[in-house]
Order: sequence, then C-alpha cells, then structure tokens
Amino acid sequence: MSAAPLLKVQDLGVTFRSSGKETMASANVCFELRQGEVLAVVGESGSGKSVSALALTRLLPGEPTCTITGQAWLDGRDLLALDETEISKVRGKEIAYVFQDPGTSLNPVYTIGFQIGEAVRIHDHGVTDVEAAVIKALEEVHINDPHKVSNQYPHELSGGMQQRAMIAMALACNPRILIADEPTTALDVTIQKEIMDLLGRLRKDRGMSILLITHNFGIVANFADHVQVMRHGRVVESGTAEHVMNHPTDPYTKGLIACIPRLGQRRHRLTTLNEELSKS
Repeated sequence: MSAAPLLKVQDLGVTFRSSGKETMASANVCFELRQGEVLAVVGESGSGKSVSALALTRLLPGEPTCTITGQAWLDGRDLLALDETEISKVRGKEIAYVFQDPGTSLNPVYTIGFQIGEAVRIHDHGVTDVEAAVIKALEEVHINDPHKVSNQYPHELSGGMQQRAMIAMALACNPRILIADEPTTALDVTIQKEIMDLLGRLRKDRGMSILLITHNFGIVANFADHVQVMRHGRVVESGTAEHVMNHPTDPYTKGLIACIPRLGQRRHRLTTLNEELSKS
C-alpha cells in the first residue's frame, strides 16, 4: 500500500480580474505529492505552472484582484482555508520556494548572510545562534568559504552561487516541501547539472518532497518520480516520469518531448512545438 500523500491538491483554480475582465490562469488542477517524492510540473511559459504553485500558500494578490478556488490539504489542513496568521506559519517553514531568477529574487542591498538569517529569524524561533544556522545552510549547498559568502552581496556572486544561496535560504528552516520554480533558468549546462544534482542529494539526505516547475523535459527524466503536463492552465497529461517520457499520449506532451535536443541525432534544426502539434 502506498503512503498517504503529504500534499493533496484538488480542483485548484486561479482567476485574475483587471479592468472588469477575468482571466483564468489555471483550473481544475489536481495532484498528490508524497514524502520524499519529486513531482515535475512541465509546460511552456504561461501554462499556469508557477501561478498554481504560488496559490498553494497564497503568495498571490488577494480578492478581488485574484480568486483562488479548490483545496490543498497538508496534514489535514486545507491551506486555502487558513487565515493569514496560520498560512504565514506554513510559508518558509513547511513549504519553501526557490524562485527562477536569483538575480532578482535576492535583495541587492543586503548581504547573503543577512537574507538567510532573516528567513531563520522569521520562521524558526527555536534557533538561538542564527549566524551558525546561516553557515550550516551555506555549507549544505556546497558553497566554499561560507563565512566569506555570508558577508557578500548578491552582485558579488556568480549565477550558480546565487542559486545555491537561494536554495540555502529555502532550506534553512527545514521545510518538508521545496517548490523549485525553474531552478536552472539562465544557467549554463554545467551549472544546471550541478544544481539538479544538489537538489537530488538534498532530497535523498532530508527525505524532502520537491515540486519542480520547468519547461524543460530534458531535466525531468532522471530527476522526477511523477510528471504533470500543463497547457493553457489545465493538466493535459500526468503519470510516472518513465511512462510520460516513453509513452506520451497528448500531442502537446509529444511536442515538448520532441523539442529536446539529443546526442547522436543529426538534424538541420530542432523540431518546434508548433510543428509537432500540427502533426496531430
């Protein structure tokens, strides 16, 4: 018998209102995430991946600008029904985020150590030595000379180092679920692999669950347990990573997979998503 899901999302929907018009960002999104598993949510920009993840802890504008519907159960609590005080205890402490562009997510006027320490001070009141917690977090993400990096500002770090610092900040409060939103965007291929290897190791060492948001099927096959494909705000295909990668059924999924460059295949140019969809 499989373990009960740590997080169970049912019929999640997000609608924005502006100038009297409504825009559906996502609708009827359902998934389960178990302890220690990785669920990859895949789709192109604008498919509703990130907005659905942000809705889980209500990191979106409130009513009437944005309406969130559905349920998101964590330990018997519907996150979408909690008041602001209760949901603020979930953010960072139980569900943490790594956003896609560390260059803009990190505050340029504060040191790396201050920003990680701030997360610890807000979400983990049991920590008495914040500085030690910061150094430990930086060491865990394999940053050399963590004392030096702690005193540096974001612009003094490379993109890969900034992303490691973001991951350290997210992990500093020992969350059970890490939401990684395009964690390899704007990084070169070598650094991409290092970041994905780091997330894989942290998942194994901590038994942490990861919700990976990506447009790139190329990083999914060897990392995720399950895959969910989104298009136009809706889930069009889901299943184990192996099954979806090897036996896709939806034309959109087939198109995304066909766009992956592969060694040993000579092509004059890569297949585009529109070309693949036009075959269906």
